[in-house]
Amino acid sequence: MTDTVSGSTGRAARGTSKAGSGLHVERVFTTEGVHPYDEVTWERRDVVQTNWKTGESVFEQNGVEFPDFWSVNASTIVTTKYFRGAVGTDQREQSLKQLLDRVVLTYVKAGKDNGYFATDADAEAFEHELTWMLLHQVFSFNSPVWFNVGTSSPQQVSACFILSVDDSMDSILNWYKEEGLIFKGGSGAGLNLSRIRSSKELLRSSGGTASGPVSFMRGADASAGTIKSGGATRRAAKMVVLDVDHPDIEEFVHTKQREEEKIRVLRDAGFDMDLGGHDITSVQYQNANNSVRVTDEFMRAVEEGTEFGLRARTTGEVIDTVDAKQLFADISHAAWACADPGMQYDGTINDWHTTPETGRITASNPCSEYMHLDNSSCNLASMNLLKFVSDDGSFEVEKFVKAVELVITAMDISICFADFPTEAIGETTRAYRQLGIGYANLGALLMASGIAYDSDGGRALAGAITSLMTGTSYRRSAELAGIVGAYDGFAQNAEPHTRVMRKHQAANDEIRTMHAIDIAVHREASKQWAQNLEIGTENGWRNAQASVLAPTGTIGFMMDCDTTGIEPDFSLVKFKKLVGGGSMQIVNRTVPAALKRLGYTEETSEAIVEYIAEHGHVIDAPGLKPEHYEVFDCAMGERAIKPMGHVRMMAAAQPFLSGAISKTVNLPEESTVDEIADVYLQGWQLGLKALAVYRDNCKVGQPLADARAKSKTAPAPEVQIVERPVRKRLPKSRPSRTTSFTVGGAEGYMTSGSYPDDGLGEVFLKLGKQGSTLAGVMDAFSIAISISLQYGVPLETFVAKFTNMKFEPAGLTDDPDVRMSQSIMDYIFRRLALDHLPFETRSAMGIHSAEERQRQLDTGSYEATDEAPEVESLSAPDVGAAPGSAKPDADVVAETARPAPRTAHTSAELLESITGSTVDAPLCFTCGTKMRPSGSCFVCEGCGSTSGCS
Repeated sequence: MTDTVSGSTGRAARGTSKAGSGLHVERVFTTEGVHPYDEVTWERRDVVQTNWKTGESVFEQNGVEFPDFWSVNASTIVTTKYFRGAVGTDQREQSLKQLLDRVVLTYVKAGKDNGYFATDADAEAFEHELTWMLLHQVFSFNSPVWFNVGTSSPQQVSACFILSVDDSMDSILNWYKEEGLIFKGGSGAGLNLSRIRSSKELLRSSGGTASGPVSFMRGADASAGTIKSGGATRRAAKMVVLDVDHPDIEEFVHTKQREEEKIRVLRDAGFDMDLGGHDITSVQYQNANNSVRVTDEFMRAVEEGTEFGLRARTTGEVIDTVDAKQLFADISHAAWACADPGMQYDGTINDWHTTPETGRITASNPCSEYMHLDNSSCNLASMNLLKFVSDDGSFEVEKFVKAVELVITAMDISICFADFPTEAIGETTRAYRQLGIGYANLGALLMASGIAYDSDGGRALAGAITSLMTGTSYRRSAELAGIVGAYDGFAQNAEPHTRVMRKHQAANDEIRTMHAIDIAVHREASKQWAQNLEIGTENGWRNAQASVLAPTGTIGFMMDCDTTGIEPDFSLVKFKKLVGGGSMQIVNRTVPAALKRLGYTEETSEAIVEYIAEHGHVIDAPGLKPEHYEVFDCAMGERAIKPMGHVRMMAAAQPFLSGAISKTVNLPEESTVDEIADVYLQGWQLGLKALAVYRDNCKVGQPLADARAKSKTAPAPEVQIVERPVRKRLPKSRPSRTTSFTVGGAEGYMTSGSYPDDGLGEVFLKLGKQGSTLAGVMDAFSIAISISLQYGVPLETFVAKFTNMKFEPAGLTDDPDVRMSQSIMDYIFRRLALDHLPFETRSAMGIHSAEERQRQLDTGSYEATDEAPEVESLSAPDVGAAPGSAKPDADVVAETARPAPRTAHTSAELLESITGSTVDAPLCFTCGTKMRPSGSCFVCEGCGSTSGCS
């Protein structure tokens, strides 16, 4: 607990401490005289990461020290990402204690130097409390803190930056430079290009026509693609915003859509156009998220179907008009086609702006959660909500309040010693002290509480927690203002800042609670907002901004969170990394907690968990009431949350945030342009500040297609049931086809032998060295498949079972018809389907050749108008097997009845059932694992890398 003690005037000078002033810190999590490290059991672990293609070790640090309750995944990510010093040297950090001390002691020293604490004892209590919370994964600072604080590097603590560019070549070139410096430091930046003259306006100096902002985007895109981010192999993170009334808005809207069409054509021509592929650099605008900044005036024109004026940048006069509804439809169609542009709602953003007298909010960071002044930055931290759930299922409100107080205090202290990439950003940040506290594990908290994510109860609890967090943050900010001063720009913005505080308080009064858990949270939130306004009216506020909801990708793994940011659970089953390597499937730990909360007996809960482990969903789970299904709805799978369920959850939290929310609304592939338009329209109507969408399979960079969804509509093949199937042997001489292939760097050969009437009868696979375990397993597999084919099992049955099976090696192939494969099995049976199944059968399964995919792009149909001639099979006398392979033998297997259909699920089939065969994410550039959505970004569960957000 922290209490404010101030001098007689209630205010001390900035950066100094008057006699008797400062924070008194009461211990909540720790005991005086006992260090937090002495309360836990520590153990030594070996952290090893291997190359996903070759199996070679790419990182190894043995004997690292972590608490025994930290998962292997969390300790691996912290060791590889955050430990400083060269591996193998004495300077390398090797214990979590060293990492926490490096950061926490830097914060404590800065707090003492700048007058935050009343006494040294209070500073020590602050140190222990902060250490305890980090040690026990109660919260985490954003990644730049762990990268930089306490090292010889610049002390950059911010992950989010907003830049500014004016209508001059000097400013445009400076934009390129500043972005490069930010990317080099491992962070991302956003900016609004609307000050730059359009291509429809004249240059003052020469009278020629201006280039327009879209042309300058090319240079910035190339720069970002070259520098990458932090010297790593992932792309830089950037946001480009253009106002809806800019004369070049139509060109901006279609920019990435046209490039995506180019990518598809090049891919079908055999080029490597996957995200991170060798040839993707030949297309433009791929390193930025694009957003249109729409006004209330424009959105009303959309509703009314009226004209909307586009204004010159230099004079402000209307130089062109557009049909607002048609432009909105174009925006929605582009987002349907390639996921860009997103929407930022200018009216809502600036109506909740605390410092409008200083300047408008024109842009955001790359993930759209930080929105404030140009040339500014924000440091982030996130609370782990599940850590505040008691054994009886209640939310520990008092502990949450005290934890938020401590975290906000630490975040504000960091600005005192932080370094910034440009002086302009440093000046603005020190003057306005923008903070971004947020949370993770909301989805897990709701499920564990027995509350559905897409429900009034779920939204009430989310709103109440967000309100409590921000209300407490601003109350602590007001108290800090009484000790070390309000932010420099407060006097100029006192009235609008106070107005926004009252808007937050009014929104809090509108929350309609439904359960005991959110009633208690809301009661405390109301108390915090009242105290905030009372203290703030006297002292002002220390911070112009307090809260955002960030993706919490890597730090979410550091805290062992099941869900990130405001997201629901991704799926009910996940993969847990094991000590010594490998992983195992486990049902999310929130499922048993939810079942207990809902009143199920231990025996029934065990049966339900076993069912989920096998099927990946709860439908028809034994003993589970259908009315409880919704509690277990996830982002993907059989009962995926509907798009508007995500939008309504965002709307529940938005009124209680200083900034916005990093989140992409995912839609199935069959979604229409009108559905996306409705999401964008309702986002504005519900009061969101920003919104982005992603339609499954709309980008080539997504490695998986929704083949499973298509296969559901495939006609079931006719199978003749006989008492005793007869094996139809191949003749001694039969036609065959030998295919060499490469999947994810692994090379192999496949020989498929056919009956004279062209039915597939045998398959031989050569993979690995002769005599190796892998070669032996593939020989045995070949025999099993071959004999099954000869007993009449249809090839399409194998194709349906083995395509989309996921394991390493996986990735790019050298086959133009199957450019990306999820495993050797996935490739083999896709190739066999292309070679041996009729078009109608494999098309129903979503399997097409490169030629057919190109035809669909050109004509809208995969099928040729004229019947294509059959491809003549290669033949050779008695080609039965690849070199070194075993041959099926009549004596090996006796004639037996057809086995019963298999009901058990492989790990690949289970993951397929969980995700609907669709994971809207690229492969991780670091370790090759498929990433998963996290806010507006993607995060790797294997190594913690993100696709662009720090």
